[in-house]
Amino acid sequence: EAEKDPVAWWAKLAKEGVTWFKEWTETYRWNPPFYQWYVDGKLNISYNALDRHLNSWKRNMAAVIWEPEPLNEQHRVLTYYDLYREVNKFANVLKSLGIKKGDRVGIYLPMIPEVQIAMLACARIGAVHNVVFSAFSGQSLKDRMIDAEAKVLVTADGYYRRGKTVNLKEATDIGVEGTLIK
Repeated sequence: EAEKDPVAWWAKLAKEGVTWFKEWTETYRWNPPFYQWYVDGKLNISYNALDRHLNSWKRNMAAVIWEPEPLNEQHRVLTYYDLYREVNKFANVLKSLGIKKGDRVGIYLPMIPEVQIAMLACARIGAVHNVVFSAFSGQSLKDRMIDAEAKVLVTADGYYRRGKTVNLKEATDIGVEGTLIK
């Protein structure tokens, strides 16, 4: 089916597996060197990742399973409903900081569930997120925050990596100096 008509196949999958707030007018458009899928369609990835599962059997299924470092610490399991609640709480935190649709938010976190929570919260309110790998230097963070014109940076004080403590706060202080971030 996909080989015979790939555009029709992707249209069928998009109708079956995604909740659209506004259906697209054209499945695929290619004007070299640019191409577009689902032209004029509107959706929200946070809604599709979370909300649509709340009234189904997935509500209490694991959405995120996190194993910490060091491994002797408590692991975390967030169901779709747990994740939905955390994302909404954090979306409200962002809104209370003045973040709105179109604003940019930096995310400079280690590999913890809060990364997904922050990204989905940004998507929920229409803010653009810029994830910066937590091992990047403070100057690399600063360059990315300036380029993105980020208004807020989501980060942590530190984390464990390969048995060592990493001081993320130190790099963060360098990273926000001279940026729009308060």
